[in-house]
Amino acid sequence: MSTPAITKAYPIADTATMLRRNLRHALRYPGLSLGAVGMPVVMLLLFGVVFGKTFSTGLGGGADFEYIDFLTPGILLMSIASGIMSPAVGAATDMTEGIVARFRTMAIFRPAVLAGHVLGNAILTVVSLALVVGFAVLIGFRPNASPVDWLLASGLLVALTIALTWFGVALGLVSKTAEGASNIVLPISLLLPLLSTTFIPLSAMPSGIRWFAEYQPFTPIIETLRHLLLNTPVEDGNGWLAIAWCLAIGVVGYFWAQKSYNKGTAA
Repeated sequence: MSTPAITKAYPIADTATMLRRNLRHALRYPGLSLGAVGMPVVMLLLFGVVFGKTFSTGLGGGADFEYIDFLTPGILLMSIASGIMSPAVGAATDMTEGIVARFRTMAIFRPAVLAGHVLGNAILTVVSLALVVGFAVLIGFRPNASPVDWLLASGLLVALTIALTWFGVALGLVSKTAEGASNIVLPISLLLPLLSTTFIPLSAMPSGIRWFAEYQPFTPIIETLRHLLLNTPVEDGNGWLAIAWCLAIGVVGYFWAQKSYNKGTAA
């Protein structure tokens, strides 16, 4: 019996099926998803509440300076970065456990498998961002953004989520094991957020670290979020630079993931 032909209706239907598959996996194994929310919440508590006054004093903040306001945009970015471990592990698991070989024998739109990982993680990350914002407000975060600013900030966060997720999926596909995938994303999920302006401004950093923090992708995105949510000063072009980084990461991640996936399924 011949394999049924793929029609124009298959891409959307197959992507929706893969999306449901990944959401069910997230519900069945909630550890990675909860960890993506748990770490930012712990960071908010530790640095925003426990050490908040110390950091505020050390940074020379005046009476109207609230460290929790400075901290929260960076923690939102950290939430996105820590969330890419789940799709990276999921993509690596699919490639190593043979499920992709089974999909190849079926009339499935090939990019749907990866798109399911990306869309599933994007939905979970948006939910986690909303929870982190709500918790930050409970402990003192007071943004003064207009509705338009909130819309722009939300768009930037979603764009970064999709871009980093594609990059995380690409890293997962080149990993030989799920454990390797969980380790290979650590520089993105942990190191880059720490060596950015998440916790302190560029002016307070040692020269070597300041140079790295200034020219890595997370810093202009964080500063743009601070400008949108808190109306803080921002360097000219920082917003466009943030968008450019999101586009660059997303394009590289997408084509790298597709190439690795097609190479792996052809093996």
